[in-house]
Amino acid sequence: MFFRLLLRKIIPDKYHSQVQSIYFILRSLYYLGNKVTCPCCDRHFRKFLPDLGRPNAQCPRCASLERHRLLWLYLTDKTNFFKDKLKILDISPLVYFSQKCKSLPNLNYIDADIDSSTVAIKLDITVMPLLDNQFDGIICYHVLEHVQDDQSAMRELFRVLKPGGWAILQSPIDENRGRTFEDPSVIDPEDRKRVFGHSDHVRIYGLDYVNRIQNAGFIVIVDDYIKRLPNNFVLKYGLEEGEVIYYCTKPK
Repeated sequence: MFFRLLLRKIIPDKYHSQVQSIYFILRSLYYLGNKVTCPCCDRHFRKFLPDLGRPNAQCPRCASLERHRLLWLYLTDKTNFFKDKLKILDISPLVYFSQKCKSLPNLNYIDADIDSSTVAIKLDITVMPLLDNQFDGIICYHVLEHVQDDQSAMRELFRVLKPGGWAILQSPIDENRGRTFEDPSVIDPEDRKRVFGHSDHVRIYGLDYVNRIQNAGFIVIVDDYIKRLPNNFVLKYGLEEGEVIYYCTKPK
């Protein structure tokens, strides 16, 4: 981490992605092995790296975390993501994930973010300059907890999705909370870290998360996909048990 922060200070912004790529390649060589596999980059290692106190979390090569590897497996097993000709909108994706998706011949893949310099479109998810009913699928993965007006964002995602299309709208959920906790007056990053657990989060979602998505018009399936995977798969791919997938569709 120190090395990466140092590089950001001494290397011009336009070269960050190239330098980071070289760093990840060198790091992955050090961790080569056969104990774990990353489905996102299809590489094998002796272990994954720790992240924020979680052991076996980050892929040495592509920096995917448990949630990214779960998403990749779910898209492979449970959706038409890798099979059909689709127009996909991906909000604030992992860089390696978006690079790989852009290379897939079946996808018209568009990544978007509010401030990233590597995405196809810069936009505010709460007011998107996009036409109605144009995407076959949308991925909004661990984004909404960062958005002040998440209800507007959900309505916008619903608007641009084609009737019959699907969206994976994933956010961390506190299953001990019946209702989502948010306080717009908490602005300082340190205060947010203390109140919400992360300096860039603006709420803690509770079990009413599904209701919030449904209020935007979506039909929601809460899929405990990981529970149907064999335990050796969970260990092999370094997944975090307990995370469910929020698979949402727009009525035809």
